Amino acid sequence: MTRFVIGPDVALRLAQLQAVVPARHQLLAPTLIRSQVLAQLYGLVRRGELDRKAAERQLDHMRGLRLRLLGDRVLQSLAWKIADQLGWPDTFVAEYIALTQLQADAFVCMDPALARAIGNTVTVASIDDLLGSA
Repeated sequence: MTRFVIGPDVALRLAQLQAVVPARHQLLAPTLIRSQVLAQLYGLVRRGELDRKAAERQLDHMRGLRLRLLGDRVLQSLAWKIADQLGWPDTFVAEYIALTQLQADAFVCMDPALARAIGNTVTVASIDDLLGSA
């Protein structure tokens, strides 16, 4: 079993695709992903880029993912260190990197700049890696 950490951008992309993650993979994320996805979908609806029903379908899809949520003291402490080492203004993304270091095999990343920034700290995977055949 491969353990992948996903961020809100990946969760939303999986929802847009109505993608099914192969059973051989386990998904992990910090607990903050729920609020981040909700806020992003709300913003899309508010700006008229997505209708509410579509947003609700995406939320339902994300809620249906076998997603293990974590957010303990050890993860938060490591996130602080990572954000500090990388000079980031906050710890949000650092929580995903910390979780990858602590519990996962790879972080699924869609942002090329972020992938370059974290490439020496964790293994970076693509959505194609995640959705690869079972």
